[in-house]
Amino acid sequence: MAGMVYLVGAGPGDYRLISLKAVDCLKVADVVVYDRLADDRILQWAPDDAEYIYVGKASSNHTMKQEDINQLLVDKAKEGKCVVRLKGGDPFVFGRGGEEGGVLQENGLPFEIVPGITSAISVPAYAGIPVTHRAVATSFAVVTGHEDPTKGKSNMRWEHLATGVDTLVFLMGVANLPHITKKLIENGRPADTPAAVIRWGTKPEQRVLMTTVGTAAEDVAKANLKPPAIFIVGDVVNLREKLQWFDEPKTHPLFGKTVLVTRARSQASKLTARLEQLGAKVIEAPAIRIEEPADHYEALDAAIAKLNDYQWLIFTSANGVDYFFARLIKTGKDARALGYAKVAAIGSATAAKLREYGIIADVVPREFRAEGVLEALKGKLPSHAKILLPRAQEAREILPAKLREQGAVVDVAPAYQTVAAEVDAESLREKLAAGEIDLVTFTSSSTVTNLVKIIGSADALKEIKTAAIGPVTAETAKGNGIEPDIVAKEYTIDGLVEAIKENI
Repeated sequence: MAGMVYLVGAGPGDYRLISLKAVDCLKVADVVVYDRLADDRILQWAPDDAEYIYVGKASSNHTMKQEDINQLLVDKAKEGKCVVRLKGGDPFVFGRGGEEGGVLQENGLPFEIVPGITSAISVPAYAGIPVTHRAVATSFAVVTGHEDPTKGKSNMRWEHLATGVDTLVFLMGVANLPHITKKLIENGRPADTPAAVIRWGTKPEQRVLMTTVGTAAEDVAKANLKPPAIFIVGDVVNLREKLQWFDEPKTHPLFGKTVLVTRARSQASKLTARLEQLGAKVIEAPAIRIEEPADHYEALDAAIAKLNDYQWLIFTSANGVDYFFARLIKTGKDARALGYAKVAAIGSATAAKLREYGIIADVVPREFRAEGVLEALKGKLPSHAKILLPRAQEAREILPAKLREQGAVVDVAPAYQTVAAEVDAESLREKLAAGEIDLVTFTSSSTVTNLVKIIGSADALKEIKTAAIGPVTAETAKGNGIEPDIVAKEYTIDGLVEAIKENI
């Protein structure tokens, strides 16, 4: 049977501007054929075992000719595959989607078009420039900037285009800017017409150059602005003064900053999302990966088998909660198995995770660390209390040690372990050395120790700001030769983000 091909618009750059239908297509893809301008994070919605084929194009540097891309889509569809052709922007706005669809139709292969948000309107919008505005512009045109100025005859009707439309948006036109501006002026567009060049629009590295038609080519050369960028011409450009929002410090105080998130990939999304909401560019390089403990849950399973013996359960992380309940459910039990045992959570995030399993913590300390738990439990433990502590395999011993000093019987049951993740160490070292990273975040002691192992030495971080989620993590950083610039007062992801916002 013939497969199915979806010609999907990936949007202008910000991966969150992709459509729900596009995500649905990616989820069922056998093959993903993707462009240079599509943010790689869009690929997270496709299956891990899908075949990924990069066919990106840069100016004068094509990974694959268009004819070969067309044939590739045909071949994969004839194999019965579900193919997603992921294209930057919209497939039909200078995306050559019409050509690809035409070839598929000629071969009797089914296809669908999934429109995307085109950079022609979204990139100006992120720069605070509307392509139309009452009393300023009632029309706009989207124009290719790729036409070869050396060819004998132009297909561009410059005499109509230059003055016949209020707003002109040239896509992929930076290399041809001298030719474009010359033609506009020759055909009646005043040289002092406001204009802007917007590079990497909708992304945290967005850069906006305000200029005029007459000075644009010179200004771009001086600023060394490179593709991908759009060129917008018209009086609407002046509205940026009032409508600037994306690169506005009050709205996005971390705009222009690049933050390295070292948290495990499975948990990085919340921190990444919060930082991106504040305008930061986030690089996820998880220093740790969470796995089952070395004893393959032997101690935890044994503890669950005698759960009725415990008077208290103490959870020191949200991970510990998840892994404990996963094993509990695997044995055919649920939260009712805790019986009359009381529960302590080291902090608000751990307490929130417990609530997801129907458990309201009896104790949550004011200070979210082991010392805080000990303080909060004073006077609450019975004599010779039996306590279960499901936690990370590698953790500080202060909590069980101090509890035992008080006469408690404490069973420490490893629920998970953190191990060094596989990271492109060379690429990460290069980014650090080049000053491409402004801040490194540490959300646990293990993220500190494993990142140092990955990059080889803490020396690579000496000129870069670092932020720790709390004093325990900060002490681990100091022990590794890193003096944190920022330490969160509240030892949570929200507390860390707030500290970064206030201090960076």
